[in-house]
Amino acid sequence: ALVAAVAAEHDLPFLVVSAGTRNHFAMDLGLDRSDPARCLDALTDGEELRVDLGDVAGRAFVNTVSFGVYADVVQRPEYRDDKAGTALSLMPDLLVGDGVRRLDARADTVELAAQQALLVSNNPYGSPDDLGASGRRPRLDGGELGVLGIRVEGAAQAADLAVRGSQSTGLTVMTARRVEVTSDADEIPVAVDGEALRMPTPVVCTLRPRALRVLVPRDRPGTVVPAPPVNWRRLIDLAVGGPGRTSGRRTHG
Repeated sequence: ALVAAVAAEHDLPFLVVSAGTRNHFAMDLGLDRSDPARCLDALTDGEELRVDLGDVAGRAFVNTVSFGVYADVVQRPEYRDDKAGTALSLMPDLLVGDGVRRLDARADTVELAAQQALLVSNNPYGSPDDLGASGRRPRLDGGELGVLGIRVEGAAQAADLAVRGSQSTGLTVMTARRVEVTSDADEIPVAVDGEALRMPTPVVCTLRPRALRVLVPRDRPGTVVPAPPVNWRRLIDLAVGGPGRTSGRRTHG
């Protein structure tokens, strides 16, 4: 994201090589994540795309910004060695334990009060009907942020979220052009594209439509076969380790 910000500032084309850990951005560009060398074909037989670039408090992001539970988990030192295990061991207490930190947010004109977790993405993920549809964004130039908020009031509602997914009353799924996150604290943990940071409140997320020029190979895998619907473990893994599940529909708790 930091390199993408420099490229956008100087209106230079940005080349993605899928040699990272998860390569979500590469996947959503249709690149071959199993063969990073194929990304270099963009230099000899490439085409240019214009995609959106996220902004959180003046810092660029290409995938997601996480607040609350998500950000708390990413801040833990043991998270890097065992992402899923750390998330699963911490999540129950972080959601319904004593002293749970809650955040308020305003997504355009919609108020999201007392959220335990909030995920903002550069364009929405998945489909409106399946929280675990594919783990990817159908497009990167839609000009909207994806927003996923979790608010549960006890173990029963947390279980309902795990079972019913996008139909749960504890989940809010929507899109917005501007998201402002507030808290009683002067500073809160924030995970930007998986990087653990702390930012002063309020924290504002916006989108710069088609601000980034991306050079990609003309021949690339494109759409992947959707994965089957996910369980709670999969949801946590996507949320704290990379993209969350977002769509253009709202369900309120």
